[in-house]
Amino acid sequence: MNVADSQRVASALERLGYRATARPELADVIVLNTCVVRQSAEDKAVGRLHSLKPLKKQRPDLVINLMGCLVGVKGHALLKKRFPFVDVFSPPSDPGPLVAFLTQEETRRLEQAEVERRYALVDEDAQHGNGRPHSGLVLPAEERGRLVAAHVPVVLGCSHACTFCIIPYRRGVERSRPADEIVAEARSLAEQGVREITLLGQIVDRYGKDFPGGPDLPELLRRVHTVDGIQRIRFLTSHPNWMTDELLDAVAKLPKVMPHIEVPVQAGDDRVLENMRRGYTAEDYRRLVQRIRQRIPGAAIATDVIVGFPGESDEQFQRTYDLLEELRLDVAHLARYSPRPGTVAERRMPDDVPEEEKWRRFRLLEEQQERIAGEINAAYLGETVEVLFEEQVRGRWKGRTPTNKLVFVESEADLRGQVLPVRITWTGPWSMQAALPRQVGSEKLVELISIS
Repeated sequence: MNVADSQRVASALERLGYRATARPELADVIVLNTCVVRQSAEDKAVGRLHSLKPLKKQRPDLVINLMGCLVGVKGHALLKKRFPFVDVFSPPSDPGPLVAFLTQEETRRLEQAEVERRYALVDEDAQHGNGRPHSGLVLPAEERGRLVAAHVPVVLGCSHACTFCIIPYRRGVERSRPADEIVAEARSLAEQGVREITLLGQIVDRYGKDFPGGPDLPELLRRVHTVDGIQRIRFLTSHPNWMTDELLDAVAKLPKVMPHIEVPVQAGDDRVLENMRRGYTAEDYRRLVQRIRQRIPGAAIATDVIVGFPGESDEQFQRTYDLLEELRLDVAHLARYSPRPGTVAERRMPDDVPEEEKWRRFRLLEEQQERIAGEINAAYLGETVEVLFEEQVRGRWKGRTPTNKLVFVESEADLRGQVLPVRITWTGPWSMQAALPRQVGSEKLVELISIS
């Protein structure tokens, strides 16, 4: 989500005549887009912000914009006292305050609220069919024509309020973007060379729940599926309670929607899940995985797990370990619990699992998942799969399979944006290596690409 937000800010700044620089000391405007989902992320953001203070002292005309979840949606008076050298504070997904600050002449002629509304990601009027026409996102110049895979936010905020999660407090209540805007953005991205889009939401399955009688996620997938130029569609992150059979059937039936499901379990013990306020049991999650595999054969399933949640005993952690061993999922994103200010867990549940124990559990799951992922990926050895190539990394082309497996190929040809069959020659738990078919040499490959 932050990647998509940063692209939107860069696009808005380019419309004002700015261009990007990789050197902060040369910048007229610095935007620090922050995440606070874990304490380590917040500490990193604060440290980076303090590192900019001497630069601001040397150049008082430098505009520093603090954006994202560190600012949140409920005001920034305390942050202004804490960081007086910051000029502009912007909520998540909202370039409006920065644009208003940089266009103060225009702001003086118009109400500031109107300037900010023009650049908002979700126009409240547009949600009801009365807003401005949406022309689609124009990518920053350095990405235009080069970016192959892009993220499109479709649901902002969250109203589920798991006890550990700070997102509802910082990104606000759940709001769905109008389907027409999302399709327009997908079409605009396709015209700029993007071939794969990922629809984003904190609980993406709840898309449209705030639109009475409006389209839901399966319908949105069907509409985006019609966009010429977009070859692959993904969505994340799902919630077990909202992943319906209709959604799974849409993935199975729509060729452009990839067989790749991200659905966090967070824990494998029912008491821990209840304390997290997740709304399902381990058995519910087990049945969901079975449904996914039945309706989408060969689908890759990724999950999230938090270790060391308040009160989690060794026995409860073992249930999580055993569940993951049984289900053998493709990816497990692991996190050690850290209290987030204002959440139910922080206010009511003591952080009583020692840090060393959190690390021990983390490493056990890390080693387990490395073994499982390695065994799953080993089945690809010698197989031919289709890969969408995104960019060159250290002389090799990087791409992904439909199931989101990372693949590297050596080739002198320009593979960017191409979906090509490759033969897997080596597999590991986190990536694979492949070769282009022998009969397709570099000259023939270029010819094939020009025809397509």
